Amino acid sequence: MKWIDNPYLIVIIKNMDNTSKIRNIAIIAHVDHGKTTIIDSMLKQSGTFRENQQVEVCVMDSGDLEKERGITILAKCTSVKIGEIKINIIDTPGHADFGGEVERVLSMVDSVLLLVDSFEGVMPQTKFVLSKALKLGLKPIVVINKIDKPEARCKKVVDEVFDLFCTLDANDEQLDFPIVYASGRSGYAKLDLDEESDNLKPLFDKILEHVKEPQNSVDQPFSFLGTLLDADPFVGRMLIGKIYGGIAKVNSPIKVLNREGNIIEKVKITKLFSFNGITRVSVEQAVAGDIVMIAGITKASVSDTICDETVTEAIPSQPIDPPTISITIGVNTSPLVGQDGNKLTSTVLHDRLFKEAEYNVAIKVEESSSKNGIELSGRGELQLGIIIETMRREGFEMSVGRPRVIFKKDQSTGKTLEPIEETVIDVDSEYAGAVIKKLGIRRGEMQDMRESAGGKTRIVFHIPSRGLIGYRSEFLNDTSGTGVLNSVFMSYQPYKGEFEQYRNGVLISTTDGEAVGYAIFNLQDRGTMFISPQDKVYVGMIVGEHNRDNDLEINVTKGKQLTNVRASGTDEAIRLVPPRALTLEQMISYIAEDEMIEVTPRFLRMRKAHLDPNERKKYSRGKKDIIN
Repeated sequence: MKWIDNPYLIVIIKNMDNTSKIRNIAIIAHVDHGKTTIIDSMLKQSGTFRENQQVEVCVMDSGDLEKERGITILAKCTSVKIGEIKINIIDTPGHADFGGEVERVLSMVDSVLLLVDSFEGVMPQTKFVLSKALKLGLKPIVVINKIDKPEARCKKVVDEVFDLFCTLDANDEQLDFPIVYASGRSGYAKLDLDEESDNLKPLFDKILEHVKEPQNSVDQPFSFLGTLLDADPFVGRMLIGKIYGGIAKVNSPIKVLNREGNIIEKVKITKLFSFNGITRVSVEQAVAGDIVMIAGITKASVSDTICDETVTEAIPSQPIDPPTISITIGVNTSPLVGQDGNKLTSTVLHDRLFKEAEYNVAIKVEESSSKNGIELSGRGELQLGIIIETMRREGFEMSVGRPRVIFKKDQSTGKTLEPIEETVIDVDSEYAGAVIKKLGIRRGEMQDMRESAGGKTRIVFHIPSRGLIGYRSEFLNDTSGTGVLNSVFMSYQPYKGEFEQYRNGVLISTTDGEAVGYAIFNLQDRGTMFISPQDKVYVGMIVGEHNRDNDLEINVTKGKQLTNVRASGTDEAIRLVPPRALTLEQMISYIAEDEMIEVTPRFLRMRKAHLDPNERKKYSRGKKDIIN
């Protein structure tokens, strides 16, 4: 696998001795198309690791949640050395909810590797990330990944990619993209499907040949654009970005400009880090074109310019697409508050969320209009769920409301606009009819429908974001768990009108205490349970889903009455159906307007916003009056 001493590569490098020794690329793709896996192979084959070094799979996914879920959440920078050439590589998230990370990263690089699965082909996030790259004038290298799949359809996928480039108005240079066929997991690449290969040399060759050196001059005053934000307990706040001009030196005086060119602060660079493989290395200086990490700043954030004191204009930065969905987060008000976490007050919750907004420019945090919580806005349920999951692991207890879409007003017409998502669904053909019917009710407009390999049907819809809230769990039921649904924000369009949202009612506890197996057994025919025996429950807590469309109050703490009578059959063993376990994102999607999620470090519980049944009746009557 180690091929870097190949004399052919040495010839390439000698022919490049008049150019910069830096190349900057990002790897972009739809979720689960293999970005992090192919970076693993690139790091191993470039000699980054020792021969006997133990290396984790998906080494770039360093966060606990990234490892658990198998997805990239935060963009990360690494580098490999091919001869004298340093290639900075940025691993980007593939899920649409984290598109804000991708948009910022693309301003740092000079080309991208667009990975496309050899079977799934072009997906919604493929279109999203490619459109951002093409708008910045980048010329991608297309990598058809996972070519060792039995169901791979490489030639057809190449045609799909070319059609996508044309749809996105790529120019002639961008349309002339090189194609590499690869298997990131097996660690090989080739330029032709009929070739034999056992390493990634063809991919590295293509990067060195196709990607231009950074067009930045060391003769200009120092300027740097912050793109990613990080923090360290020892050196404090740090910004990752690209040096656009000049030389960065430790202890040199600098100033920070916001996007409007106003001075935020004047400080000194206390630490400067470069990337060497998966580690960051302290350096004394770095030159234009390199991607580095700067420490010593206290107020600067993403999209700010760090520069020499003689610079007067900020570096133009890419605006971030606005959030499309919001939820209300407040303190935990359940009877079990304080039994699990240690961060309970509204002040602590307020400070933590506003701090999150400083680091994550793809979200927005503001006080709730009703003053009963904080509004957290983002791209989707997964992104918001990741933030809440991170906070619960830090010891927070909180209550989370139902997500709501963010509407806008058209300034010229005064009409209400709502976010529309492009949704691509792959289902077994037998379930296609049910999916089309459900999305049609939710104001979805079908754009395309075609048969794909393996008896699957691919359906493309344009649907309001509010139409997808609460639908994903229903979708899994309708497709017996075999369907795959992917969506990405497309645009704001005129309001599509009301539609009926149907969900079964819920089973609500009428007592406080611990659930009893005997009671659950006798109530199983009323619906699906969310709890197990000995789980703590309280009045107003949601313990299951009713078989019908109305809510039903039940007592799950009632035990079997003890008597002195011993008769045949009275002590039969009870058989309990396993409870339905919901993840945090599934709960966020599941709850209705009058319901909330109680989030603690160890437990997730759903509950009614009004725990008292009399209060619930008053709320229900008031709502009917408003409707009438």
